[in-house]
Amino acid sequence: MAIIKELNGYMPKFGENCFLADNAVVVGEVEMGDDCSIWFGAVLRGDVHYIKIGSKVNIQDNATVHGTYKKSPTTIGNNVSIAHNAVVHGCTIHDNVLIGMGAVVLDDAVIESNAIVAAGSVVTKGTVVESGWVYAGIPAKKMKQVGEELLNNEIIRIVESYSMYASWY
Repeated sequence: MAIIKELNGYMPKFGENCFLADNAVVVGEVEMGDDCSIWFGAVLRGDVHYIKIGSKVNIQDNATVHGTYKKSPTTIGNNVSIAHNAVVHGCTIHDNVLIGMGAVVLDDAVIESNAIVAAGSVVTKGTVVESGWVYAGIPAKKMKQVGEELLNNEIIRIVESYSMYASWY
């Protein structure tokens, strides 16, 4: 059973049909919409600031979601995939976004809709990842447009796949 902890008067809130893996950790001021999945080893720590998550979000194995004390909360839109080992910290992620494996998104960054942060990339503090673009590298820079193929065959496909995987549990 997932570790779900109340902290400082805040109990995590979950929408309908959410899957939490047995060793996922969700603490404090965390709120998520419907059809979300939090996978093995993932940690969502709403202890120093809030974490708000939309619907159809998957936070994959060993990913960490956190914020900065009284300064930078984390907000995640709808249809978002946060891949294995990613770190999402004190930032805003809009709808239809893929954060690749091992990517890091730092405080006050904004990932606009229909964007991809490539695996292993680091989005530095305050960076705006523009809608419709793939950003990659350290620090992450604009590389190429997302286009319909990447939108449908990567961003949307992964969201739909993780909804299916969660149904197996």
